Amino acid sequence: MSGKKTTTVPETEPRTSGLKRIVAASMVGTVVEWYEFFLYATAASLVFGTFFFPDAGTELDGIIAAFLTYAVGFVARPLGGIVFGQIGDRLGRKHTLQITIILVGVATFLMGCLPGFDTIGYWAPALLVALRFIQGFAVGGEWGGAVLLVAEHSPDRSRGFWSSWPQAAVPVGNLLATLVLLGMSWILPSDQFLGWGWRVAFWLSAIVVIIGYYIRTHVSEAPIFLEARAQVEADKAAGYGVLEVVKKYPRGVFGAMGLRFAENILYYIIVSFTIVYLKTVHQYDTSQLLLALLIAHVIHFLVIPQVGRLSDAFGRRPVYLAGAVLGAAWAFFAFPMFDTLNPLLIIAAVTIGLCFHALMYAGQPAIMAEMFPTRMRYSGVSLGYQVTSIVAGSLAPIIATALLQQYRSWMPVAVYVAVACAVTAFAVITMKETRGISLLDVDEADARTHGLARAAR
Repeated sequence: MSGKKTTTVPETEPRTSGLKRIVAASMVGTVVEWYEFFLYATAASLVFGTFFFPDAGTELDGIIAAFLTYAVGFVARPLGGIVFGQIGDRLGRKHTLQITIILVGVATFLMGCLPGFDTIGYWAPALLVALRFIQGFAVGGEWGGAVLLVAEHSPDRSRGFWSSWPQAAVPVGNLLATLVLLGMSWILPSDQFLGWGWRVAFWLSAIVVIIGYYIRTHVSEAPIFLEARAQVEADKAAGYGVLEVVKKYPRGVFGAMGLRFAENILYYIIVSFTIVYLKTVHQYDTSQLLLALLIAHVIHFLVIPQVGRLSDAFGRRPVYLAGAVLGAAWAFFAFPMFDTLNPLLIIAAVTIGLCFHALMYAGQPAIMAEMFPTRMRYSGVSLGYQVTSIVAGSLAPIIATALLQQYRSWMPVAVYVAVACAVTAFAVITMKETRGISLLDVDEADARTHGLARAAR
């Protein structure tokens, strides 16, 4: 992307150094965003059901009500993806990421300040829903910008590896959220943890937001984006944004949705519903549950970049398909492992599930970046990624909890996960292999297909 060279050493070394700075800036912001987003997921499983919905009926009813407010964030994410995708394609990835990190930070801090139902009645869940919407709206614009910032700077031959690092930041954010909640649950008696201890985790977000915002001010735009922006300014036929990507690349949008479907469902079954299952069915200790997730998140973080490397070596399709097939089998052996109540088997089941998830999750940035031209890439990846979350991740813990309540068995939940994986497997089989493709070639093909003039490089 930076020019043709006759030798590899002069090009590779400075480029790798610059990439590491881009990756670090992208990861720090993503850790902040997902620390806050997943903090809500854990709190919804452990605290919010009784704190904001004390009159819901049974314990599972309260948890379902809390997960419904959790789903509001997923509904808001596509709206954020549309708005920030438009901004990101027009003004740049850097400024968009600065806006999103501030929004999600303010919303999360205020969540920690909310009084409960016993204090202000129905205003408590209403304000929680409003802040959750703002949080989800900001996160909806975060992912596309973070992964594209890296993908558009990456060499073609190793894009899968480099662009998987922002994905690895997600378990780090979840790890920090779990670590803080675990520490508070160990330090405080149960009544104090449920009363005010959980708030500390939300307030701590202010510190990491400030750090993340500062680092993102030192991020530079990729040359390929600057070229695409010049093209849009020079050629009025070169449109951008959500409407343009839906009109010109509908197959890419729906393909991205299919890839995302099982991955998103599998993840939230592992990190959210397993807490519900062990806590309500077996009255398993909360601290032990959080410790199991803590260990699994560390391994998840280590595995994701290596899976990204595999996608560069063997192709996007075989690695992703392996994740879909293995993910379909996971629940059928994981829940019997949970039922043993053996701590080691519980940790193993969660960890194996997240490793299967990584086979799908690590390659997403590279695959989706290679589906769309630069002029509409932010809108395309954000739309495909975030819209799916409405019918996948947002509903997964709700559907699983409802199935458990109805049938008093984990088997329907396992079938639900397997069906989702079958949908994603079909999407993988029907997609094109794009390993090693040049994003410049994607832009050239787009220009030829739609009669656009190419900007000077």
